[in-house]
Amino acid sequence: MSRSPSISDQAERWIDRFIDDLTTHDDLNPKTLRDYAGDLRLLAEWVETGWNTHQEEDWDFHPANITTPTLTRYREYMQNVRSLKPATVNRRLVIIKRFFDWAAKQNIVALNPAKPVKLVPVERISPRQMTDREEAALMAAVQRDGTIRDQTILLLMLHTGLRTMEVCELQCRDVILGKRSGRLLVRSGKRNKQREVPLNVTIRTSLEEYLATLDPQGAAPLFRSEKTGGRLGERALRHLIQKYMRRAGLEGLSAHDLRHRFGYVMGEKTPLHRLAQIMGHDNLDTTMIYVQATRSNRQAEVEKIAWQ
Repeated sequence: MSRSPSISDQAERWIDRFIDDLTTHDDLNPKTLRDYAGDLRLLAEWVETGWNTHQEEDWDFHPANITTPTLTRYREYMQNVRSLKPATVNRRLVIIKRFFDWAAKQNIVALNPAKPVKLVPVERISPRQMTDREEAALMAAVQRDGTIRDQTILLLMLHTGLRTMEVCELQCRDVILGKRSGRLLVRSGKRNKQREVPLNVTIRTSLEEYLATLDPQGAAPLFRSEKTGGRLGERALRHLIQKYMRRAGLEGLSAHDLRHRFGYVMGEKTPLHRLAQIMGHDNLDTTMIYVQATRSNRQAEVEKIAWQ
């Protein structure tokens, strides 16, 4: 773990112990572990700064010295002083809760001080919907200027709702095509969960044409970088999609909006529990964003009763 000069050695050791335990017993990717450690360092820095202001002797962070009021004040500090978004505050609180749950199980603390701390209420606003015209413009741009690889990638994301990470991790062996059906094996979904994603005839046809241009060998990457020849990376994929967004004259959209487009279109006719399975959602509340009204939808509704 990288050191932070703004916290004590003792605080660093407690965080390292927690991260080491997660590394051993939980299947979390390195970026997630770095995020956990970084957020806990922010808590330790805030605690030690508050404890040691105007004190003759420095106090170092220790889980047993943290109380529920301390964590409640930290939540208020994040909200009112730092003006962080509720989603950011809640993400940090969830990590803090996990840390103190670990500390309680390890008998480091007698009671979990984070358990009573409530998350900040968040109004779920559905993400912007890509329109039919925007989708058509995007596909026209990639068909006009893009390779068969690029065309297949965009079609795949629009017709499966895969995350960028999941697209990049696909291997040739993960594509199973039949005469009237097909599926993708997503091996590295969120939290490393595997799932199968069905393929409709549009993307099956595109994948058949694309695979015919390759020499597929089992675990070989399905989509390779044109520069390195290795697996296409997430950053390169997002850059690729933005390139075609610009050529289509689209603004305010990102690679993740292709996943949202899939969710909205499917949400019109697909039961929530099935859509959640296809998209790899652990919670139906996440899937609900595709059947809830967006901010513009609600604005349009109240405009119906305006007097002018």
